[in-house]
Amino acid sequence: MSEIVIYTQDDCPPCTFVKNYLTEHNIDYTEKNINHGPYRNEMIDYDAFATPFILLNGEPMYSVDIDKINHAFGIE
Repeated sequence: MSEIVIYTQDDCPPCTFVKNYLTEHNIDYTEKNINHGPYRNEMIDYDAFATPFILLNGEPMYSVDIDKINHAFGIE
């Protein structure tokens, strides 16, 4: 089973888009909002400086790649 973690922040339209997309496709995800927790440093450890930053099966995704997400979760 694939796993997805999304680092987000408040008032981030691309973050909202990704979360809505995953919800619409019944994909469970873990959200780490960098405004409401100790997650900013975790994100920086990956040399990521913009949201949404995604970990797909532990692999960093620095820009949203819907095709890669679809492939990982078997969405046609």
